[in-house]
Amino acid sequence: MKLSQVALQLYTLRDHCRDAAQFAATAKRVREIGYTAVQISGVGPIPESELVAITRGEGLSICATHEPGPKILDETGAVIDRLQALGCRNTAYPNLAGIDLADAGQLETLARKLDAAGARLRAAGLTLGYHNHACEFARFRDTTIFEYLLSRTDPRNLVSELDTFWVWYGGHDVVDWCRRLRGRLPFIHLKDYGITVGNHHEYREIGAGSLPFPKIIAEAEAGGCEWFIVEQDETPGDPFVSVRQSFEYIRDHLVS
Repeated sequence: MKLSQVALQLYTLRDHCRDAAQFAATAKRVREIGYTAVQISGVGPIPESELVAITRGEGLSICATHEPGPKILDETGAVIDRLQALGCRNTAYPNLAGIDLADAGQLETLARKLDAAGARLRAAGLTLGYHNHACEFARFRDTTIFEYLLSRTDPRNLVSELDTFWVWYGGHDVVDWCRRLRGRLPFIHLKDYGITVGNHHEYREIGAGSLPFPKIIAEAEAGGCEWFIVEQDETPGDPFVSVRQSFEYIRDHLVS
């Protein structure tokens, strides 16, 4: 992994991206930390033209986005237009909100719609990923929800934006999943996992938790991963301090 492949998921800084002025100040600080790419998610209603002007002006590329799940499935053309306006190739279905996981019919419909949306994006030269949480590792029939969705979609139409924290929290081996997703993992969320003295899980800066990131990155890179995206859903204090800590650990310990 090269440092130029390390990006920041702006959801981590969502409270500092509510309007164009905030976004511009945030982009400047992100670039000063050392990141050269970002994923657009959790930002305010800022026109695509402004997002592009601000990020390019600071020397940042937009490597990916998250778009609302229903919009991906039912307004795929609008998603394609947005990605093209942003000059961005990758997006991801962000979560299973609104899906009854106990309803096999809803999961079957979701798989069918993901495959169809992914085919349309692929025809436009774009990539649809699936961003997992832990619930996808619940059992479904004789497998897990995650494995079911992957098996019912064409790998050319739906890839994985694997989230390392949630794989681990869901009771699975992140390195093993990177291996299983070879050729289907163009981007990954790097998010560390910690346990408090009160036996509660918490999000940690990269290198401050339990996950074996050297092995994770080596396996993801061997499988063709292009973007390694830092994300921390919640931080113990100033989120800019946390994203700097993660970047510096990656720079000093994980890049080739």
